[in-house]
Amino acid sequence: MMMDASNKTGSRNRKATWEFSIAGVLALIWFLIRVVPKPSRATYPCQRVAFPLASGFVIWILGLIGWAVFYRKAKRGLYQSRYLAAGICLCLALVAIWVPLSTQDSQPVLADPPVANAPLGEAKGLHPGRVVWVHDPAATDWDGPGYGHWFENMHTDQTAVNLMLSRAIRTLGGEEEDAVAWEALFRHFNQTRGLSDVGYEAGQKIAVKVNLNLTFDSDPETFVKPPEYIDHIDSSPQLMIALLDQLVRVVGVDEADISVGDPSRIMPNYWYDRVQAAFPNVAYTAYVGGMGRTLETLSSIPFHWSDPIASRMDAKSPDFVPTSLAEADYIINLPVLKSHDFSGITVCAKNHYGSLFRWPIAAGYYDMHLTRPEEEPREGYYRALVDLMGHENLGGKTILYLVDALFAGHGWAAVPLKWNMAPFNGDWPSSIFVSQDPVAADSVAFDFLYDEWTDHPRMSGTDDYLTEAALAHSPPSGAFYDPEGDGTLMESLGVHEHWNNPIDKQYSRNLGTGDGIELIEVGNSSPVADDQSVSTVENVPVAV
Repeated sequence: MMMDASNKTGSRNRKATWEFSIAGVLALIWFLIRVVPKPSRATYPCQRVAFPLASGFVIWILGLIGWAVFYRKAKRGLYQSRYLAAGICLCLALVAIWVPLSTQDSQPVLADPPVANAPLGEAKGLHPGRVVWVHDPAATDWDGPGYGHWFENMHTDQTAVNLMLSRAIRTLGGEEEDAVAWEALFRHFNQTRGLSDVGYEAGQKIAVKVNLNLTFDSDPETFVKPPEYIDHIDSSPQLMIALLDQLVRVVGVDEADISVGDPSRIMPNYWYDRVQAAFPNVAYTAYVGGMGRTLETLSSIPFHWSDPIASRMDAKSPDFVPTSLAEADYIINLPVLKSHDFSGITVCAKNHYGSLFRWPIAAGYYDMHLTRPEEEPREGYYRALVDLMGHENLGGKTILYLVDALFAGHGWAAVPLKWNMAPFNGDWPSSIFVSQDPVAADSVAFDFLYDEWTDHPRMSGTDDYLTEAALAHSPPSGAFYDPEGDGTLMESLGVHEHWNNPIDKQYSRNLGTGDGIELIEVGNSSPVADDQSVSTVENVPVAV
């Protein structure tokens, strides 16, 4: 039996070695083919993933060669009684092996289990701390890559998504009709900003920040997303259509007063063609203009980083808020529910990484990645995400946080995967989440991701930005969060809390034990009080 176990272990080790070797060779070839002709591509997200694997493979190969060369020299020195030379060569052989081993990525530092029902901060929203979760398994029907694409109308039911959003808005507003709920949400939001008790007024502009991060390598002239990335998820076009229908038909916003985009990304055809066909007069903003897209520009409104480490701020190009967001009276934040290899999770807060567009990403600008859990796996640390959440022209103008979990992902460059946790039980999550509290929205998203995936979301420091945001007026890090640079310390951005357990999913307001989060689940069988409030936008057939 011991011999069998040994053989199995050796077999697994040989298999792992071959897999690493093949992956390393492919990563190296891919990096050289893409970057040598155009060095700026080294900053692309795909290359930032490929480079560590390729470089690790090269270091591993050089280490093996170095070990072989110096070990042979050491043996030769011993045979020739040249003990000093043999000792030096043996030390060099050991160093040659130690270097590749020491440079390999270590396992992430895992956090302690979250403390349940201990809310921090001040709950926000018309109904403070409320997060509405709508789940309808009928919204999605896809067998995965190779069976069409997740974004096609045959795999995402537009009518079901329209109804999901209608139910979400009503529940968030606590009303029986969409229009009345929207009016209540706008009135409360304006009052919290020190404005009069008014709802949306004609002529006011609304900007929707979507997540099109996985379009990074799309063709800037044809706007075609590469086939190898076509099934990597972005914001759902069907959810975007449902939101625009609500804004135009229910709220009464003129299409020309709405902008939709991801300032740091190209807007690909598969997404643009579907949404634009339904709402042709909306401004579709992107990093590259043309073919109906509006070129995003920078406003004169500055964005300051509150990072207390001066060396990270020295000699950096200043950031400015994109024009579409700066000119908007209201913003809607529409991220995708995903874990993240280096940040733990990527939801509403991290969706704003794309709001400050620079290209190449890190060329001369402050590097937002320096305060991620991957770089700083601890609690009580300055987090750049809090500045993004709290700037008066980003989070400060956001009336609604709408999390797209129709097809959620594992990792930032995710192809949709079915979820195992209840109530999904091996199916697509087929969900959306809405809130007016950005901290509560991401806290609920964290709990779902933490329970589903046992790696990235559990890194130490993953939810530290939520603690910092909830306590932004007196953060554990001691940072002075002031993204406007006017000397005014940020107030609490919302409430942070973890549920009691992944089965009941209860927060302190559900339990009646505190002033934290209230999670309300709305199923597909929930009654609709007014059928006329349900969207009538039809599926729009568009080629990929």
